[in-house]
Amino acid sequence: MDRVTLPQTSPVHPLRRLFGYAREHRRDVWLGTFYSVANKFFDVLPELLIGVAVDVVVNQKASFLARVGLVDPKHQLLALTALTAFIWLMESWTEYLQELKWRNLAQDLQHEARLDAYAHVQKLPLDWFERNRSGNLMSVLNEDVNQMERFLNNGLSSLIQVFMGTLMVGAVFFALTWKLAALALIPVPFILYGAFWFQARLAPRYAAMRESAGGMSARLSNNLQGIATVKAFAAEDFEVGHIRQASDDYRTRNTEAIRWSAAITPVIRIAILAGFAFTLLYGGFLVLEGELGVGVYSALVYLTQRLLWPLTRLAELSDMYNRAMASIERVMNLLQTPLTIGYAGQPLPLDAVRGELVFDDVRFAYDAADVADAANPARLAVDGVSFHIAQGETVAFVGSTGSGKSTLTRLLLRLYDTRPGSIRLDGTPITDLALQDLRRAIGYVSQDSFLTDGTVAENIAYGTDAGSHAALRDKIVAAAQAAEAHDFVLALPQGYDTPVGERGMKLSGGQRQRLALARAIFKDPPILILDEATSAVDNETEAAIQRSLDKLVVGRTSLIIAHRLSTIRHATRIHVMEAGRIVESGSHEALVARGGLYAALWRLQTGEPSVG
Repeated sequence: MDRVTLPQTSPVHPLRRLFGYAREHRRDVWLGTFYSVANKFFDVLPELLIGVAVDVVVNQKASFLARVGLVDPKHQLLALTALTAFIWLMESWTEYLQELKWRNLAQDLQHEARLDAYAHVQKLPLDWFERNRSGNLMSVLNEDVNQMERFLNNGLSSLIQVFMGTLMVGAVFFALTWKLAALALIPVPFILYGAFWFQARLAPRYAAMRESAGGMSARLSNNLQGIATVKAFAAEDFEVGHIRQASDDYRTRNTEAIRWSAAITPVIRIAILAGFAFTLLYGGFLVLEGELGVGVYSALVYLTQRLLWPLTRLAELSDMYNRAMASIERVMNLLQTPLTIGYAGQPLPLDAVRGELVFDDVRFAYDAADVADAANPARLAVDGVSFHIAQGETVAFVGSTGSGKSTLTRLLLRLYDTRPGSIRLDGTPITDLALQDLRRAIGYVSQDSFLTDGTVAENIAYGTDAGSHAALRDKIVAAAQAAEAHDFVLALPQGYDTPVGERGMKLSGGQRQRLALARAIFKDPPILILDEATSAVDNETEAAIQRSLDKLVVGRTSLIIAHRLSTIRHATRIHVMEAGRIVESGSHEALVARGGLYAALWRLQTGEPSVG
């Protein structure tokens, strides 16, 4: 699986999608825009004041300020100095306000987008994760969200100021002398056209670069999670080669983008030179011919630089903009990935769950298209399975790998939905129940149980508010004792407050499994699923866990999947599965006496004769 399915082209521009997402912050956006415009207004005024100052010094009592009532040149300079101080103070104040507003907005949106995206990802069905690399997903949740924040932090305000600065200075030019304005502004359309021309070629290159970055992140994540296997096979150099290949691909795609983005500034500089030369030369001729005052000429020369020089930032801004648009597209696509399994439904109070289960003609394939393919029933992971589990019964499922046992438990948890068929809990289809309520009613212990990067106590009380762990310590200890984990926990450096490491790597496999069992005991669910809960541990640990399981299943509706038949011989009923179907059912004694597939498995594991 080489590509993540996130980057799908949307007809809506990424920036519009972002503002649609951020509609609750509309007031902050408008305020930030106002502060940016006001800051640019006060930023442009000093160039005009330079022209006024030159006019005062050259023309004195015939200056512009003299014509508006300030005749004395000294008074003119004092007034000009006071006005300059006011303008600089206002420029500084609006600079502070716009920085404060945009940066806070960027932080808020970064925080909200990351939380919303992660919350949304957790609601996506399991098959979505099977189609997408976790490393690429991490790239979206981290780097792409950060890239979006960097654009809002700096780029958007700068774009607004470049645009408004061009309008303001252009307006002043036309107010002073339209002939010179027309010449000075000639490069602007070419600069803007060039910027958009480069942008159109940069956008797909940055999108490809972000994809390549996600692929490299996926490879790194995969290798780090499997570092023990990498070391065991002395495959360090082999995996470095993989990373080199991924990094080379990223570098190649980035180089393509850099080749285009690096050309923007030189092209814009040439256009700026033309505009500045027009102003300097033609404006100077107008002054020499007496058609333009020295002060106005001075102001226009400075304003030309103020008008055109900020456009050199279009290269940097275009680069930042295109990177951000590629990232925003990926973040918005993730946020708008449709949920195929709904969370809403009929409330299911935990104390009201009896635990009666009915599987009625359940069919499922991991590829949805295979369900409708009647000509290829072998593609079905579950093919027309029906059975009933009474309240409090313990039912076991056995069979070869890939026979559909674990798929049944995943369908009960609604990690996938049946297609077609139905599963009913206490007479109600589980698709009609609130999904979180359904899952809270089920305890799940798998062969490879996940432990969070927290303490022993936090893992046993997983899903419970961390602030309440102290109050629940007695219950945590009781669950650990029931799972026969208490003794080894006390032997840890900090007891129940010992960090277990990422995915519980500081603990042995048997210790992790006992904590997973303690977690199920702590949850105290009316329905229990044990999916190969003892298959990956030694005999002593298995015996300890089995003693805990024998106590745990009492009074609960329990579904047990096992390869070791000795662990399920006391189950109320055992279903033998093959190729997605139930081929035998009955008690241990009845199945052994029948002499079928189960009896053959029993002989293979125990050496006992087929009759029991």
